[in-house]
Amino acid sequence: MNTPVSEPDSASRPRRSVIVTGAASGIGRASALAFVAQGDRVLAADLDAAGVEETVREATATGGTALAAVGDLTDQRVVDSVVARAVAEFGGVDVLVNNAGIMDRMSAAHETDDAEWDRVLRVDLTAPFLLTRAVLPHMLAAGAGCLVFTGSEAGLRGGGAGAAYTAAKHGITGLVKNLAVMYRGRGIRANVIAPGPTATGIGVDSRPDAHGPAVLRSLIGANIGRVGSADEQAAAIVWLASDAASFVNGAVLPVDDGWSAV
Repeated sequence: MNTPVSEPDSASRPRRSVIVTGAASGIGRASALAFVAQGDRVLAADLDAAGVEETVREATATGGTALAAVGDLTDQRVVDSVVARAVAEFGGVDVLVNNAGIMDRMSAAHETDDAEWDRVLRVDLTAPFLLTRAVLPHMLAAGAGCLVFTGSEAGLRGGGAGAAYTAAKHGITGLVKNLAVMYRGRGIRANVIAPGPTATGIGVDSRPDAHGPAVLRSLIGANIGRVGSADEQAAAIVWLASDAASFVNGAVLPVDDGWSAV
């Protein structure tokens, strides 16, 4: 008879160093608090200073260890400072959660101007790449590491968002799969969750008379299930970063109440 393998409790395993981006609210905040609750040390990063400080206050109020890092993660200098601080304060980076992101305006390609395209791609795809590139030397030196990304249902199909967001999230899926192949022999895993509709602070500033929103409204409305919670998404992120998922690498995990199965 096989003996079930269980995840070590937080008191019996080493405290990990975790960077969580987009930690001022929503999935990022829920993830930061979940990691802290199991004994990990978290560097919570976000552009929203007040929000990320509140996340740290919540985390430390229960005796956990968390620090705030404020800045625009599309800036290489900010990325370098975030990673350097995690290494200085916590001794390395064991887990990186690339969660920060913004929505597009649900614009179809012919409605997408340069500003919308550039900003969404920069925040949702380039910033996660910059952070991943910055932490990899530390993970390679340690011979271990977990990279978890927040993708989207829009990274699985063409009818979940506008042109910019859909392209960015498909890019995240490709990046994760490449990372899994490149570094699986070096003790580093990379996975991505694909959330369905989730109650977070992210908003969509779409024009109701535009072509993109008109097309997407009927597609999305007909296929989604219930709206999920940030805590449900965070639970999936924490699991992918755990020893229980030690053989999971390069996976795209829908957390969407079956939307991707429709």
